[in-house]
Amino acid sequence: MTEFTSLLIFLVVGSLGFLFLVFSLVIGDIFEAFDLDLGFESDSGDGHFGVLDSRVLSVFLTALGGLGAIGIQFGLGFVLSVLLGLAGGVVFGGVVFAFGYLLYSQQSSSSVSERDLIGRTAKVVVGILPGSVGQISCTVGEEKVEKLARTRDGEKIEAGAIVLIEDVTGDSFIVSTMEGTGYSLFSESD
Repeated sequence: MTEFTSLLIFLVVGSLGFLFLVFSLVIGDIFEAFDLDLGFESDSGDGHFGVLDSRVLSVFLTALGGLGAIGIQFGLGFVLSVLLGLAGGVVFGGVVFAFGYLLYSQQSSSSVSERDLIGRTAKVVVGILPGSVGQISCTVGEEKVEKLARTRDGEKIEAGAIVLIEDVTGDSFIVSTMEGTGYSLFSESD
């Protein structure tokens, strides 16, 4: 293989990687639509960042082509240039992966899950009739959550009462009155 052909191959690979990077930055992550990221998912937040993320792959290809072309220019030969390009692609792709993973793992969701509400107190805003549902309101941080609620034993709870959220079943919460639960809204020092 001539030096010009080898250089041309590396330049094409690098150019395709760069065009893929620009395309993915403009259009968005291509593989995200198909869920083709190889694990390493960050559980916080809604998104994840994997090894097969289009930004990681495009930086890998760009580095492979660019460093391979530099290797050819310095007379390393095709095999050594491929190894140089692969090593550079892994390093630069790894840096992009590490940075992207760090950013995605730092994301947090502002939404409160239903499981986060178990054990909290809430105010009944629509009275709970025997064997029926009512509505409760609970404030978590800055977010106000209003959900359907029922009692475990079907008792009546008036609007304005403070209740303890015990469990989640289907579309509603199971709540109980604060009396007899041993739970106090106020600490002993209040």
